[in-house]
Amino acid sequence: MFDLSLPDFDLPTLEAGWVWLAGAGPGDPGLLSLNALNGLRQADVIVYDALVDERILKFARDDAEIIYAGKRGGKPSPKQSSISIKLVELAKSGKRVLRLKGGDPFVFGRGGEEALSLVDAGVPFRIIPGITAGVGGLAYAGIPSTHRGINQAVTFLTGHDQNGVAPDQLDWDALAKGSPVIVMYMAMKHISLITQKLMNGGRSGSEPVAVICNATQQNQHVLETTLGSCAQDIATSGLKPPAIVVVGHVVSLREQLNWIEPALARTSQGTKLEEGSD
Repeated sequence: MFDLSLPDFDLPTLEAGWVWLAGAGPGDPGLLSLNALNGLRQADVIVYDALVDERILKFARDDAEIIYAGKRGGKPSPKQSSISIKLVELAKSGKRVLRLKGGDPFVFGRGGEEALSLVDAGVPFRIIPGITAGVGGLAYAGIPSTHRGINQAVTFLTGHDQNGVAPDQLDWDALAKGSPVIVMYMAMKHISLITQKLMNGGRSGSEPVAVICNATQQNQHVLETTLGSCAQDIATSGLKPPAIVVVGHVVSLREQLNWIEPALARTSQGTKLEEGSD
């Protein structure tokens, strides 16, 4: 067991009546920041999202109150307004509150909405960034977000709006023509419509696409496909959200840069050898 004691330098103090909005990263507990870990070890109450790996919660104090506030599409979920009200109530009661969100709280995480609710209520807060799945998930799949000679820009977008439908306020033609790499969150539900819009905007049906499910976790699965075949391949694969979809020629680099699967294979083989050592 490795030592997870915090280093000997000043880290911020989570004070009574404060809320820290912290990103837990895309899944792998090792991607948690020191500031987020620091908050976990001080908080009286931790309010966490559906995509936070529960192993991360083991860093909390034994007497901390743990409150689940996860929202999953198509399932009964707390309303965003209720979560914001709860954070205010907890802080006003003098609790030290850690709001733990998957990925980064300000990247499709509605952290801005929660922070504004705290501002309106006069509750002091701190933002702790996290590694977002659109960066960390690609890295764990062996796909660079940017690569010299392939792209000098990348676009992050959500595959559905607040009403659960494909966002119609996006200029899909401009995205298709102007962004060499497109990274999509929450896009599986409307992937057929989205891929068609991109191809209608001029993208080739043969352009590489990767679908990364359960990014950075041990059950991560990556489907490599093309823009034209993406929707059908997802349907026949049986893959389910959460997933990140990346469109662009950076996907082709995965053939050389896929480091995680060999690493997991070595770990698995080492475990088998250890089990058979008797």
